[in-house]
Amino acid sequence: MTHIIGVDEVGRGPLAGPVVAAAVVITTQIPTVKDSKALSKKHIQHIARILKDSCIYSIGEASVEEIEEHNILSATMLAMRRAVFGIPNYFEKKILIDGNQNPFKHYQELDTEAIIKGDSKIESISAASIIAKDYRDCLMSSLCTEHPEYYWNKNSGYSTKEHIEAILKNGITKYHRPSFCKKWS
Repeated sequence: MTHIIGVDEVGRGPLAGPVVAAAVVITTQIPTVKDSKALSKKHIQHIARILKDSCIYSIGEASVEEIEEHNILSATMLAMRRAVFGIPNYFEKKILIDGNQNPFKHYQELDTEAIIKGDSKIESISAASIIAKDYRDCLMSSLCTEHPEYYWNKNSGYSTKEHIEAILKNGITKYHRPSFCKKWS
């Protein structure tokens, strides 16, 4: 259990904000966790608190600028590497990544595996999904205090009707991904 790092990301599709990844090492018995997409926001917050108190974890981000400079897939892989490299002795552990892309394919010394739908199969990946989602939702809520007209506290930067209408009315901010907002800005 302590020899596995689970990795997942959130925020590939939003119009605003960074892409965020979490890496988690489960060190003790935890409540049953599921992929964050299957949980309510309140449940995510509750489970994330428990996980943060009982697991080793690290967060990695790729900024809007990095998303725009590279592309969302490359930025996602960068965020995942940053998350894993924040875990003590990561090189001694098996790294399980949600999805079909392996951000560590050029790191031959690391024991890694990409697992399709890993967030619904592997407990440590599910835990990473929850921690990453909670972190990004909190980040977007805090950015909403600066730009309340975009409702990021409710939509986390995704393309809801309210968010698109706000872009049409106000334009985009430095937190928006210009290439994702082209048709509205």
